[in-house]
Amino acid sequence: MLLELEIKDILLVKELSLGFSTGLNVFTGETGTGKSILLDCLGFVLGARGQAELVRSGASRGEVIAIFSVEKESRTNFILNEADIPKSDELILRRVNFSDGRKSAWVNDKRVSSEFLRYLGENLIEFHGQHDDRGLLDAKGHLQLLDQFAQTAPFVKSVKKAFFILKENQKALEAYTKKNQELAEEEDLIRHNLEEISSLGTYSGEEVELDKKRRLMQNAQSIRENITKASDLVDRGGAEGQLSDAIKFLEKAAKNVEHVLDEPIDALRRAQLELQEAQSGIFDVLSSLSFNPEELEILEDRLFSIRGLFRKHKLTADQLPEFEHKLKEKLTFLENGAKNIEDLKINYAEALKEFIDLSNRLSKERKKAAAFLDKMIEKELKPLRMERARFKTEIKQVSPNELGQDSVVFTISTNSGSKFGSLMKIASGGELSRFLLALKVCLSSDQKGVSMVFDEIDRGVGGATADAVGRRLLKLAKKDAQVLVVTHSPQVAALAERHFVVSKAIEDKKTLSRVNQIKGEDCVEEIARMISGDRITDEAREASRVLISGAFNS
Repeated sequence: MLLELEIKDILLVKELSLGFSTGLNVFTGETGTGKSILLDCLGFVLGARGQAELVRSGASRGEVIAIFSVEKESRTNFILNEADIPKSDELILRRVNFSDGRKSAWVNDKRVSSEFLRYLGENLIEFHGQHDDRGLLDAKGHLQLLDQFAQTAPFVKSVKKAFFILKENQKALEAYTKKNQELAEEEDLIRHNLEEISSLGTYSGEEVELDKKRRLMQNAQSIRENITKASDLVDRGGAEGQLSDAIKFLEKAAKNVEHVLDEPIDALRRAQLELQEAQSGIFDVLSSLSFNPEELEILEDRLFSIRGLFRKHKLTADQLPEFEHKLKEKLTFLENGAKNIEDLKINYAEALKEFIDLSNRLSKERKKAAAFLDKMIEKELKPLRMERARFKTEIKQVSPNELGQDSVVFTISTNSGSKFGSLMKIASGGELSRFLLALKVCLSSDQKGVSMVFDEIDRGVGGATADAVGRRLLKLAKKDAQVLVVTHSPQVAALAERHFVVSKAIEDKKTLSRVNQIKGEDCVEEIARMISGDRITDEAREASRVLISGAFNS
């Protein structure tokens, strides 16, 4: 609920502070005094586009502050939490418009964008009037309004869940089918690549082994010559024979010396064993270096084939097993494709049936509520002197979406036998305002704690019709709600629980708008002025008292 509105240097307002309460808050005043300026300022602080011309002449900047009370469990608090904006008992919105057109905005002292302010504002106050294309006139919101009236939240929740499941099944079917088609086009290539890998029969590490062996073969001659020389030096004609003779001489000497030569002899014997192992290893290497020249050619052909396969598929040796595994997976996918697609089609069909069943139940609830709403609104139209007008909630089937399969548009016919059409196109200004009021009264039957603004919604009506308009505004305000109304109708003003008068004054040769809250006899005088004009008569004052008395006694 709006608690306070502070305005400084905006249009004709130099400085102004107003306090509001629940109930019916009415603004009156002569034409041109600036009543609509207050609503412009309220719209500005709630995110409406501001222009440099908003700033009062001679001022460098204009500022509007709006203070609201917010329920703890409200959507507004949810928005504040999501935006990480500090919360308190009061919500303070502040927006500044500089004379060069720049704008700045804050919510509870945190800087915010105009877009965020506008989004937040939509959850704080409802603006209603013949130029409001975001409220009741916006057909895009009619489905939501009907659902609120019909209290279909549980049905909508089920439909949303079913639609999500349907879309997931649809995505799975489309993705699988697409992949299956793509692989089907590659099937011949997949089978060819697998056969190529299988026929080659290579394994991880073979390329390294073959490369090592090839280099060994290529250098075999020079290696063999060096190894042979080494072998000659350690065989029986070389180191081995000398070592053996040395052991024999020491053993003969050891017979005449007790244990003195035991350790040297043991060391030489160990060396002899190591030398024999070295000889064996040298022999094995020499044996491996004995090969047929054709063997090198075969090895190089094999290595060329393996490396050609790697280059073709841009692989390393370690990646080949994984590549082969993926090819086999693709082939398995293709082999099971038809069956899996059929299973996915069955799942999709089941999800579609569930969605349609739930959507039909939701549509049934909507149609039942729509018929009831149509009767309620037509009943409301009679006291508003629109006895011949008809209201119809049109529900048409559309493509499946998260809200079901319905589109909803509120339509009217202003005369018997005339065609139904959109609110904006069919009704005149006065008719449209009364339609909107009747619609709001019916749709707000279970709404509490809302703030609503009506700008001259009683335009073009008078007498009993104006009284009926006022009583419906008061009815809205009695639901723990707050209604702000700009009006020229004395019948509406007489019902005010807070009455503000907007007037003009000259200060320093500049015209300024002022707003004062009035009570008692001041209310009688203002309503009398609204009845008779500039020259207030005693008859007008008496008529004013009758209106006020009738308002509070009815």
